[in-house]
Amino acid sequence: MITESSTLADTQLTPRRSRGLFRDAMRRLVASWSGRVGLAVVLFIILVAVGAPVVSPYDPRTDSNLAESRQAPSLDHPFGTDRLGRDMLRRIAHGARISLLVGLAVVASASAVGVVFGMLSGYLGGAADSVIMRVMDVLLAFPGILLAIAIVAVRGPGLLNTMLAVAVVGIPGYARVMRSMVLSLREREFVVAARMVGARDRRIMFLHIFPNSLSPLIVQATLGIGGAILFAAALGFLGLGAQPPTPEWGAMISDGIPFLRTDPHMVFFPGFAIMLTVLGFNLLGDGLRDALDPQQTMR
Repeated sequence: MITESSTLADTQLTPRRSRGLFRDAMRRLVASWSGRVGLAVVLFIILVAVGAPVVSPYDPRTDSNLAESRQAPSLDHPFGTDRLGRDMLRRIAHGARISLLVGLAVVASASAVGVVFGMLSGYLGGAADSVIMRVMDVLLAFPGILLAIAIVAVRGPGLLNTMLAVAVVGIPGYARVMRSMVLSLREREFVVAARMVGARDRRIMFLHIFPNSLSPLIVQATLGIGGAILFAAALGFLGLGAQPPTPEWGAMISDGIPFLRTDPHMVFFPGFAIMLTVLGFNLLGDGLRDALDPQQTMR
């Protein structure tokens, strides 16, 4: 017979419930230097992008004043003006919206396609694995920037084609990460048990294998956002990305290159915005890699 005292003793000996994987991961993320700095930078960029229309309601594409062309930074224009007299601070703030849109859209599309192909390759094996991985190897054989330039050159310049090109470049990375995770998980006990009770392959892949593969995919996606922003800026610098007068950071640098000696602010500030954004996502990715490390979870 179980007495009240024995029940109380068992309750005291039972370890407290874990605070949850998400809360533990956030605690380790905030505890790391790279995680704190990266998270702060990314949140700042998001705040600038969201608040750009509120702080500056004027259209940064058409609000020009040739009388104020190429002015140096001042109280009226903290980042100076471009060759058409448009405020650089206003254009950089609105450019953050475009860069974040490109980064998120590219990572979402590339990861969705890459995860599906990687999961099929690792789970099915055999001929399917060989065909899918050979296609990914072909994509990886081309330098990423050259492949993106080729795709944009065929389809024509523009923001949508830029996102498509950068997404195609990123697919092999997600496919290879997902395939490696599937190969390490498909013979684990919980997968074998699900297969023994008659679970379908689709259910096993998406309800058992995929949730246990999220940690490396999240890290890959976070780092991929910074890479996508950098790729899009490179295409914009070459004139293959977002077209004028859209305030895209790479195009703004290209617009300021002829005036680099006399008006370096036209190149410095959009270049600094690219550097800060990419650095923030890279630091956040490093922090997430440490926070989601299974070895850290066991400590």
